[in-house]
Amino acid sequence: MCRGLDLLPITCLERAKELKALFGSLLQKTDHSTSVQPKKSETQSFNVDERLKWKESFEKLLSSQNGLCLFRAFLTSEFSEENIAFYLACEDYRTTKTSKMSIKAKKIYDEFISTDAPREVNLDHVTKALTKDNVEHPTQSCFDLAQAKIYTLMEKDCYPRFLKSLTQQNGQERLSDFIKNCPPNGRQM
Repeated sequence: MCRGLDLLPITCLERAKELKALFGSLLQKTDHSTSVQPKKSETQSFNVDERLKWKESFEKLLSSQNGLCLFRAFLTSEFSEENIAFYLACEDYRTTKTSKMSIKAKKIYDEFISTDAPREVNLDHVTKALTKDNVEHPTQSCFDLAQAKIYTLMEKDCYPRFLKSLTQQNGQERLSDFIKNCPPNGRQM
């Protein structure tokens, strides 16, 4: 199993299964005499309006627990999960106590930015150099530039593909692929 899968939240598989059932019922072609209504338990755990909000903006997708879970699974299936992992690591870093910033900053840099990083994100050399300098004297904002670049990359490239994959004719199979990538437990940092 891919190492990045360990980073998905514990509820991902359960939520993804619920979403699969709901999307499956929405994507099925039915005759006009029968209306497809999601089960009560499905509507309680997932609101269809939430999915529609994901299309409004990338920020709304990331602020939704269900949306983030599916987006991470999508990125994992596209072999670019390191982008969202880096973004979330930076978000987590902002809440780090000052006494632990140096250690955490070095860990994030080594995992995502350094030349030999196991999960290197795609950043230009200028951004990498500035971030390296920032890590030498860490503050809560030392990853802001790099995080903004990765956010923009995901928003302009991955997000449109994610939305397209949810609306394609084979949306049910695509969702099934995402669910296969959700581990039963685990969370990053």
